[in-house]
Formats: sequence, C-alpha cells, structure tokens
Amino acid sequence: MSNNQFDSVLASHNLQLRRATSRVLQLNVGKKCNQTCAHCHVNAGPARTEAMSRETIDRVLEWLGCSDIETVDITGGAPELNPHFRYLVEQVRTSKTRGGVQRRVMNRCNLTILFEPNQNDLAEFLAHHSVEIVASLPCYSLENVDKQRGEGVFDKSILALQKLNALGYGRDEKLQLHLVYNPVGAFLPGTQSELEAAYKRELWQHFGIVFDNLYALANMPIARFANWLRLQNQWDEYSNLLVQNFNPHAVRGLMCRDTINVGWRGEVYDCDFNGMLGLQWRDAQNAPLHLWDIDAQQLSNRAVLTGDHCFGCTAGAGSSCGGTTTN
Repeated sequence: MSNNQFDSVLASHNLQLRRATSRVLQLNVGKKCNQTCAHCHVNAGPARTEAMSRETIDRVLEWLGCSDIETVDITGGAPELNPHFRYLVEQVRTSKTRGGVQRRVMNRCNLTILFEPNQNDLAEFLAHHSVEIVASLPCYSLENVDKQRGEGVFDKSILALQKLNALGYGRDEKLQLHLVYNPVGAFLPGTQSELEAAYKRELWQHFGIVFDNLYALANMPIARFANWLRLQNQWDEYSNLLVQNFNPHAVRGLMCRDTINVGWRGEVYDCDFNGMLGLQWRDAQNAPLHLWDIDAQQLSNRAVLTGDHCFGCTAGAGSSCGGTTTN
C-alpha cells in the first residue's frame, strides 16, 4: 500500500484494505461523452477521443471466457459512444462462465445518450439484450440536475426514463433500472433509503416513472470536481469533511474488494477513480499490468492501492458503484 493519511486511518482502526473474490469486471471503454458534468471524475466530454479498440475488446473477451466472473459493468464517458459498444454487449450476453452461468451486463447510462444521433434504437437494443441500466439522475428537480449536468439535461432524462419504462424497464424483473444520486455540492449524500423513497414518490407523481433502486454516491475530490472545489475555495473544507466522517464499517463493502477495473487500453486498476489517478497495477518488477497479464482466481488478499481520495468512498454510509456500503 502507499503511504498516505488513508492508510494511517485504516491502521488506527486495525483495518487493511485487501481484495476478496473477484465478482465484477468493470470496463471503462472511453472518455467521450455528450455531457460535461461538473462532478465527473474522468473529465469526460464531447472533445475526448480515448476509446477502447476492437482489438482490446477482443482480448478482454478472450480473458473473460477463461474466468468465473458473472457481471460485466460497462462505463465511460458515455460508454454507448464507443463504436464497438454493441458488439461488446452482444458478445458478453451470449457468453457463459466456466460454470455455465450466463453473464450479466450493466450499462452506466447518462440517459440523454438515447437522443443522440445514431442512438435512436439504443433503448430497444438494451432491452433486447436484457442489459441492466444504471442511470445518472442527481436529483428529481430540473434546477439541480441542469446545474450539475447542463441545460436541458433534466427534461431529456425524464423523456428517456419514460421511454425505458415503456419498454418494461423498472417493471419487468428481467429489465432492471437503477438511478444514481450524487450531491450537487460539497456535502455528503443523505440516507439512501430516504432518498430512494423521495425519488420514487416524486418521479411517479409528476412523471409516472418507476425504477428499481437508487444508489447514493459521494462526489470524489479528483479531476473536474476537485477543480470546482478549488475554484469555490471549498477544497480543504470538503477534504476535512470526508476524513472526519470516515466510517470503518464502510470498508467491507467497497467495490475495490471484488471489482477489477479496466481502462480503455486494457490496463488494470482497483477502481475507476484509481484509473483517473494513474494507480495502475504493477508486477513484482514494477512493470505495468494489463488484464490479460493477470489471473482473476489468484487476486484474493491482494492489497488495494489507496490514496487520500479513498476517504470519498468511506465517509458516512460509504459510497461504491452499488450505492452505500453499509446498511
């Protein structure tokens, strides 16, 4: 592990952050996005060109075929803008683990992508392949969403959710639809269960929208959100807030314990945040590792690469790709 304040706090609670059995392969297939969100930890946007190539995707698929990993979590950027996104989805959904289990695909979707050029049939494609959608919607009010994600995003997001509902998402157990909340400022998320109840009430009453679960995530103090904090002179305040609210019970459920994160070039990280910070896995000779260099069955108890940004996932009720990490 690296020498940082987070490690010191872990040690003070007699804790270590080490990997358990790998259950999820998370692929960041590129940084191109049709939005430029204030909180984005990968600095995604329309001008970015980084994208996982077909060759790299095929190497990932070959590796996956030799593993027992059941879930592939596809993220970006807007992952759907990768020209090989649909090929990837089709290949994963028609594959099985060595034990014969059909693999599950999760798509981290910003919703407005459904209305981009050449994406008119995207919702139908996702439904046809029973892709689980994890959709960003930082609030159920127009003002807060547009403030964070851009003008007009809320209205398009509502239309997208209504379209997904019409296809069965949020209604059919085979078409899971989850929403993601993150604060619009330098504060921690509220209680996830209370937020979910409020979202379900407001979205149903005003728009007739239903969904399965709400995931409450904290904003990570890196990349674009870090720049915003500094411009607002709130960097120290927010950093202290995260440290002061460290919750040792949040450590056990962190995504870095059971998720392998893969960058657009095939490089391996403990999480997407480490990917942005360049904390790539390395071998005993300090050579950088790519997915095809590792064995998923031999990663248990590997030390997670940490930094002070890890306080963002362990503050309050905890924060991970599946929402809070404590009950």
